[in-house]
Amino acid sequence: MYRTEPVADFFIEDEWKPCYCCSGKEAITSSGKILVSERGKSKIVCLCSSKLQLEEISDTLYSRPSLVSEVSNFTVSELKRLKEDRAFNAQSCEKIKNGTVRSTFKVNSTIVEMLQGKFGRQQFHPIPRWSDCCCKICTSWTSSSKETLFVRAEGPRDKAREDVLFIHGFISTSAFWTETLFPNFSRAAKSTYRLFAIDLLGFGRSPKPTDSLYTLREHLDMIERSVLEPYKVKSLHIVAHSLGCILALALAVKHPGYVKSLTLIAPPYYPVPKGEQGTQYVMRRVAPRRVWPPIAFGASIACWYEHISRTICLLICKNHRLWEFLTKLVTRNRIRTFLLEGFFLHTHNAAWHTLHNVFCGTASKLDAYVDAVREHLKCDVTVFHGQDDELIPVECSYNLQAKIPRARVKVIEKKDHITIVVGRQKFFARELEKIWRKSG
Repeated sequence: MYRTEPVADFFIEDEWKPCYCCSGKEAITSSGKILVSERGKSKIVCLCSSKLQLEEISDTLYSRPSLVSEVSNFTVSELKRLKEDRAFNAQSCEKIKNGTVRSTFKVNSTIVEMLQGKFGRQQFHPIPRWSDCCCKICTSWTSSSKETLFVRAEGPRDKAREDVLFIHGFISTSAFWTETLFPNFSRAAKSTYRLFAIDLLGFGRSPKPTDSLYTLREHLDMIERSVLEPYKVKSLHIVAHSLGCILALALAVKHPGYVKSLTLIAPPYYPVPKGEQGTQYVMRRVAPRRVWPPIAFGASIACWYEHISRTICLLICKNHRLWEFLTKLVTRNRIRTFLLEGFFLHTHNAAWHTLHNVFCGTASKLDAYVDAVREHLKCDVTVFHGQDDELIPVECSYNLQAKIPRARVKVIEKKDHITIVVGRQKFFARELEKIWRKSG
C-alpha cells in the first residue's frame, strides 16, 4: 500500500505523480526558471518575462522525522546545523556575470519536479484524479469556464452598507456557515450586509486543480478573484474558523483599508519558541501523533503519513455517496448531514498541501501578520474559542490576545472545535451582528 499509489497514477493517468518520500537533493535549475530559497521555508520562485511569482512551500512536506530519529539525532543535527549555518552564510550569495546576485539553496527534488510540471504547462486541470470522486457535485466546477471559487452570496445587491466574508476551516465547506448562521441572521442584518460564504480552493464545490500546491498565495488569489474583485468589495467584515483564521489575517494585512472587523474562531496561533524551526514546531503542535482524542489522531494521520492519509481519502471521499446514504439510512434521515458532506467533498491533494503549506508553512509569517494587525490596522478583533477544544487549545487565543491587546477573547464553556458554532448558531448570529454594528 505504501508505494502502490504512484504506480496506479502511472497506469491509470498515464503519468507519474511524485510523492514526498524521497530524500532532499541539491536541485537548482540552471535555466533561471525556478530558484529555491532558505531551508525551512523553501520559497520557490518562478521567473517569466513579465513577472516574478513566489510560492511558499513548507519543508514539512518532505521532512517529517520519526520519534526515534528526533531523540537519537538531536545532538548530531544541532552540530550539523551550526556547520551548515556557517557554510550557508559564507556561500549564500554568488555574484554572476551580469552583476546581479544569485542565491544558492537546498531543495527537495520532488518539489522541483512538481513545479517544473506546473509552471511548464500552466494548465488548470478540469479532470480529477483516479482516487477522487467523479460525481456531479465534486466535478461541478469543471462545467464552468470561470476559474473561481464556489460562492454563496446573500443580501442586497446594490444597497448593502458593508460586506461580510465567511472563511471555513480545514476539510470543511461554506455549509459550515450557510446551514447554521445564515438562516439565523435577523432581517435587519440581511438587508444591511452582503454575506459571502466560500468553498476554499480544493474543497466543496470549488476547483480542485491537480497541479496546484495550494499555497497561501494561491488561496488568497482565489478569494480575491472570486469575491473582492467581482463584487467590488470595499468595506469588509471577516469571520473565520480554524485554518481560515490564517487566511483571514493574511487577507486583512494585504487589504488593510477594507477590513472593519476580524472575528476569529479557534485561531491556530502557536508562537514559535526561540531556537525552534517554525514549520516543524507547528506541525508537532497541530498533529502531535497521538491516538487520543480522535480529532488529534485524525490530524496526525492527515499530516504525517502521506500514503496512509491518501488511502483513507480514497476510501472515504471517493465513496462519499455511499457513506452519505448509509448515514441517512441508519439515522432514518433524522439528522442534518452537512458536516459530513463538507468533510467528504475534498481531494487528498488539496487537503495534504493546504495542511502543510498553509497551516505549517505560515509559521514564520504569522507573527508578522499579527504584528501588522496590531500596529497598522484599526479594525476590531474578536476571538471565540471553545473551552473543550481538543484540536486547537484555548491557549492559542490567549497567545493572540497577548500580541494584539485590543483583541477580545471569549471562551465558551462546554464547547469544542465544532460546537463553538454548531448548536449555538442563533446566539452566535446575534453576537456577530453586535460586532458588525459596533465596528460600523
